[in-house]
Amino acid sequence: MRRESSTVVALVGTVDNNLTTGLSQSPNLTVIPASADEARAGADAHAGADRPGWEPGALAMREAARRRATYVLVPGDPLAAVAEAWQAMWDLASGQGAAEFERRASEALAGWRDKRFELPDYYLVVAQAQAVESGPDLYLGPLRAVRSRRVAVVTSAAEPARPTQVLDALRSLGHGPWWPPLDELLDSARRFYAGGLAETQPTLGWTAST
Repeated sequence: MRRESSTVVALVGTVDNNLTTGLSQSPNLTVIPASADEARAGADAHAGADRPGWEPGALAMREAARRRATYVLVPGDPLAAVAEAWQAMWDLASGQGAAEFERRASEALAGWRDKRFELPDYYLVVAQAQAVESGPDLYLGPLRAVRSRRVAVVTSAAEPARPTQVLDALRSLGHGPWWPPLDELLDSARRFYAGGLAETQPTLGWTAST
């Protein structure tokens, strides 16, 4: 569990430079830019180097832990590769199945157990209104079902979202229990059925309401 004075929020979804630039001008708020290490990690990935999927997000989280502001926003996440693989697992046309998700999950769990990263205080999902219910999403599905107060959503009728919408969402963040251990969180994702009705999954049900 993090004990820093700042609230670290991972921005996921439709996040572009205009949004982060606008947010960086707000007082009491710091936006972590892409670092040189993250850029190198991305370059290595394109070059075929075997870099763990959690590493770019972990580097950003490490930098966030050094900052002092009311809110520290990180446009990245150590679970980004896990989230991508989980979503692809439900796409029958991709033919990917669960193998890639399990690989990414094991990879992330090893990094977490090695204390290479911790999860952010909150996830803030930025999405177009029609996209929120368009398909499986790790953040809006399993993660939000397990810790509903630690996943917030900013929806916009037009793309991209405005900085004021993100600021309003930050002000409305509630308090709640900390994340469970990552192995339990990943197991919840395995047991979560993205096509099920919320009432049939009382603790793991899909919900898209804010």
